[in-house]
Amino acid sequence: MAGGAARAGGVGGIARRGLMLVLSSPSGAGKTTLSRALLDADRNVVLSVSVTTRPPRPGEVNGRDYQFIDARQFEAMIDEGELLEWARVFDHNYGTPRRPVEAALGQGRDVLFDIDWQGTQQLREKARSDLVSIFVLPPSAEELERRLRSRAQDADHVIRSRMTKAADELSHWAEYDYVVLNNNFAQAFAEVTSILAAERLRRERQPGLSDFVRGLQAKL
Repeated sequence: MAGGAARAGGVGGIARRGLMLVLSSPSGAGKTTLSRALLDADRNVVLSVSVTTRPPRPGEVNGRDYQFIDARQFEAMIDEGELLEWARVFDHNYGTPRRPVEAALGQGRDVLFDIDWQGTQQLREKARSDLVSIFVLPPSAEELERRLRSRAQDADHVIRSRMTKAADELSHWAEYDYVVLNNNFAQAFAEVTSILAAERLRRERQPGLSDFVRGLQAKL
């Protein structure tokens, strides 16, 4: 997926290609809260809205939180190559539509993904040069369970299932580029924004640098 002309988002007017920023964590560790804060703080970051076969939760809006589709539509998107990645989680399918992501990257905008390790692996296989991955750790197992229970949305057996799945998800932390401990939200958010700022400055993500430097040299 790497390549293509970047048209916006560069530092000091230098053209930049967007990046794919993945935040992953066990359910309840805080990746969704961090994602929302980043979207509010940085207008050059857009959310990749996943498609899913699960029903909406209270307060979720179709097209904003997820695109809610049925199993037949999901299978058709897989067959037609319209998904960058997809996975089955807790008896429901989730996937990332390809076209909106590719359009945003080509415009120099960064695309934020709230996905698990399975989706991250698939993105890495398809677009490693565009990918920046961050794994968010909870401060403790006790705090993770407390956060899950504080939602008051899931039954006890669902919470137990999420805690069991968390152990498996944590085993994949070393596959990520960065790891952030979400013990203090303000600090965790500062670390995420610092990672994004540094990755935006990578030379290979700024195709406009060559022309800019040649222009400087011509005037020396």
